[in-house]
Amino acid sequence: MGVPKPLTHEEIAENLAELPGWEQDSDVITRTYEIPYHAAVAAIVTIADRSRRIQHHADLDLRIDHLRASITTHDAGNRLTASDFDLARRIDAIVAAHQALPID
Repeated sequence: MGVPKPLTHEEIAENLAELPGWEQDSDVITRTYEIPYHAAVAAIVTIADRSRRIQHHADLDLRIDHLRASITTHDAGNRLTASDFDLARRIDAIVAAHQALPID
């Protein structure tokens, strides 16, 4: 399987352009969703299940009125890889299914 290949700055920029709401903070991508607490809990359960299936996970921070997701690839030395952007797309879909509104 090997170590995932870190993306170049150009590849990161291209991927971010396709993911509105996601921002790069060093070697992590993050997004904050405005979502009621109980809907966020349900979203987290689904995110955890999908993450287990693809063997890649996000750091999730749940608050009373929002959920923040942070993603990097630990196996690549905490650098960004294609897997991070794949997971971001999956999280967007999951949170959207739980009726989230992005924070601008």
